[in-house]
Amino acid sequence: MAKKAISTLRTGEGRSTVKVIKMIKSPKTGAYVFNEEMVAADKAAEYAKKK
Repeated sequence: MAKKAISTLRTGEGRSTVKVIKMIKSPKTGAYVFNEEMVAADKAAEYAKKK
């Protein structure tokens, strides 16, 4: 399964995306939560600055 996911990310439009992981403090519990998203490579810096 993992090999299939990797091969699809490398073909076509997959090369122009990056996985961005952002740590966000949960308003309910106060614990930190990790938010993962696939973002276009040219918009990754903009996403990191966004709250």
